[in-house]
Amino acid sequence: MKKLFVETYGCQMNVRDGQEVTGLLLERGYRLTPDEESADVILYNTCSVREQAENRVWSNMGRLKGLKARRPEVVIGMMGCMAKAHRADAFRRMPHLDFISGPAQLYEVPELIEAIFEERRPMQAIQEKRRPRFQQVEYHAGKVTALVTVMEGCDKVCSYCIIPYTRGPEVSRPMAQVLEEVRGLAQRGYKEAMLLGQNVNSYGRRFSGEMGETGRSGAFPELLAKVNEIEGIERIRFITSHPWDAVEGLFDAMRDLPKVCEHLHLPVQSGSDEVLKRMRRGYTASEYLSALGALRQRLPEGAVSTDLIVGFPGETEEDFEGTVRLVEQARFDSAFIFKYSPRPFAAASRWADDVPEEVKDRRLQRLLKLQETISRQKDERFVGKTVELLVEGVEDGQGLGRSRCSRKGYFPGAEVSPGETVLIRVEAIRGHSLMGVRV
Repeated sequence: MKKLFVETYGCQMNVRDGQEVTGLLLERGYRLTPDEESADVILYNTCSVREQAENRVWSNMGRLKGLKARRPEVVIGMMGCMAKAHRADAFRRMPHLDFISGPAQLYEVPELIEAIFEERRPMQAIQEKRRPRFQQVEYHAGKVTALVTVMEGCDKVCSYCIIPYTRGPEVSRPMAQVLEEVRGLAQRGYKEAMLLGQNVNSYGRRFSGEMGETGRSGAFPELLAKVNEIEGIERIRFITSHPWDAVEGLFDAMRDLPKVCEHLHLPVQSGSDEVLKRMRRGYTASEYLSALGALRQRLPEGAVSTDLIVGFPGETEEDFEGTVRLVEQARFDSAFIFKYSPRPFAAASRWADDVPEEVKDRRLQRLLKLQETISRQKDERFVGKTVELLVEGVEDGQGLGRSRCSRKGYFPGAEVSPGETVLIRVEAIRGHSLMGVRV
């Protein structure tokens, strides 16, 4: 029985992709191992969104050169967005690589591995023009939440982003297929469905054509309503949303559908209209805040997280101060904040990266400090309140669950089962986790 090691970097879509390949290989008799040294097959499922993520992959894969020298029979593969973005130089940079596979060809990975075992030569599965092959994932790492792809690709073509190249244009999965998969997950005991896409709000505008479904706007709230009806599913989450498509119909669905969680990840990237224009985001800071206001009018206690980039080409101090003001006004529950790094194939990669690194660092630290203060204030409002947790497991002798607003919660007692719903009274905040007792 061959041993399989899989390491995934990046977004929830990548996690789901890694689970798809893992499931396909488990079906062929492979067994998972947490140890690279003992693995027969080592797979790195990669992310190209930021340079830092790529550098981690190159560094970690570089360490495998010695392992390959000691055990040349080991098969080492790079999957995902980096494989496509670096198809021209991956084998040169990592001569111990056996294969690369782009995001749309993951279903071919088992055959690639078997061919390498037989032929012992490097291989690749990359297509420039492709249509996603949606298929049900049989393996999920946890027992509570299942990741379900509803669409792939992005049509927004933001100037800093590589995703339209690595994932292609938007294509939606037929609604009947999505619902069939979620029903199957409910029958297998999963309690939460996480609906995934690069921009789930544009779901339905262009279907894959597999079932003759006609493209239309407003299909995502319709999909949420149908998933909400599936017996056995207790919670619905979704990620990611683009502000341009975050319409009031979505906010109405979040308010009216009892299973849809009160959390929205809505990347803003900048608070400067000039920077947003150069980023090709399609909205202004005031339009973003207006959409946020419409959501909070419907869900006053809902949670909103975001993404922010500092040091985008041409970002002035005035531009940055606009971002600071937006963060102060928006009062996000949490934010993922990054320094700009040029991405190959993105329009901005041809522009001068003209914000000095020390300026990027200073702006990053200021935003991180500001957001930490706001997040702490947001967390403290839960102290003394009763919160519903969906139990994910036990950690260090304590029950661990997640609230509807996507906060981790801990409580005494290990006599709980994954998928169980409990109520806790929050007594303190540790880090950004809710610490409480069952009620």
